[in-house]
Amino acid sequence: MHLQHATPFRRTKSVVIADTLAIALLAYAALGLAFAIAFVRRGAAFLDPKARAGSRAFRLLILPASAALWPILAIKWLRWSPPKESAP
Repeated sequence: MHLQHATPFRRTKSVVIADTLAIALLAYAALGLAFAIAFVRRGAAFLDPKARAGSRAFRLLILPASAALWPILAIKWLRWSPPKESAP
């Protein structure tokens, strides 16, 4: 009687691609969440002075969008400069 040997699991190209995309998505989400927490606490007030008086509910509302759009908001926050005051 001939026994077949179990072949070790081989990762196909599609599995490698799926794993890579999943890791990239998780990294994007983790960086986004970390950025969003900082942005909601401080950054939103820099970009929009009215956000400074925002309630906790407002901050919770902008948290998911801040996490999703973190690269765009990070660039805006880094390029932010205070508005120039006009002379009377």
